[in-house]
Amino acid sequence: MSLHAAVTVEREAFTLDVTLDVSDGEILAVTGPNGAGKTTLLRALAGLEVLTYGKIRLAGRTVEDVQHGRRVPAQHRKTAFVFQDYRLFPHMSARNNIAYGARSHGARRRDARQVADTWLSEIGLREAAALKPRQLSGGQAQRVALARALATTPDLILLDEPLAALDAAVRAQLRPALAEQLRRSGAPSVIVTHDAMEAVLLADRIMVLETGAVVQIGAPAEVARRPATEFVATLMGLNLAAGIRCGAHEVRLASGWTLVVGRSLATAGDDVLVAIRPTAVNVHTERPSHGSPRNVWPAVISSAEPVVDRVRLTVQAPAYLGTTFVDITVAAAAELGVRPGDEVWLSVKATELEAYPASGPSDSPTSTVRHPEHTPGQM
Repeated sequence: MSLHAAVTVEREAFTLDVTLDVSDGEILAVTGPNGAGKTTLLRALAGLEVLTYGKIRLAGRTVEDVQHGRRVPAQHRKTAFVFQDYRLFPHMSARNNIAYGARSHGARRRDARQVADTWLSEIGLREAAALKPRQLSGGQAQRVALARALATTPDLILLDEPLAALDAAVRAQLRPALAEQLRRSGAPSVIVTHDAMEAVLLADRIMVLETGAVVQIGAPAEVARRPATEFVATLMGLNLAAGIRCGAHEVRLASGWTLVVGRSLATAGDDVLVAIRPTAVNVHTERPSHGSPRNVWPAVISSAEPVVDRVRLTVQAPAYLGTTFVDITVAAAAELGVRPGDEVWLSVKATELEAYPASGPSDSPTSTVRHPEHTPGQM
């Protein structure tokens, strides 16, 4: 592993306690709610935050070891940090901003300018070489900031919400280019983001922090399919129920209601989680009397809101799944004619439910029932 870190930072009312490994060329996305410790983790890895306990090894050398009193200053760690606001020098041109990255790590002036010219070509901004940061678009400034970071040939790349300041269209355009540049650098990369879609599309793995601790880490597809906690389910746009296996295909929830799932479960009595996609839940104005759904329950609509090309229904069923979010098409909403306060029936096929051990694929903590308040990318 090119980066191995066991990081503990203690403050008066907060403790960050994280262990992580990131390989050469790998991108690890770190996400979590506000106050979870994401930026504190980046600052600790960069050497901008002093560890209370722990050890950081980077590219085969120990840059911090609290037990043995070793701490390499931030400026000597060969770590590149791309901040959310990019922090380009306003009095320097794009070319000189990039050259500064190389100069700060010992390159001669002429060599640094050659490095800058190479990177300007690499990021497609040769025509903007003489422009000052105030003359650059948001997307151009982001690319210059990244090039300045990579011009240092870092052993570790840290990025704090690097696309957050850009509009949706520019983010979509730059996201694949950012991922390509990070992987081509060969260095491990740790990127903090609140955007679930960004994490899924950019990263090789996703790590979720809550209250200073890792609650889930894994491949994007696995995290998106099997959320381990309330927050992860919210992030990935899923309804999540917690219960106990009481049959080969049955999960008894805290409400006493039983969900029938398609996949055979493990030992009876095991704690399990059941993820339910909002699009898998069907809405009926009367109790369905045909078809194959095994799970049917009454509910009351509390709100209906447009979300992109769908309608997000919030429905209440205290005796069953509690609050559940359901996504239907605009045409279906018009045909059903449902309004807040209407009584409806909900159904979901057993095969549409994803049931798995509550410990999760990464031995994450058991969650309670949780339901999403928004879809991915709307954090």
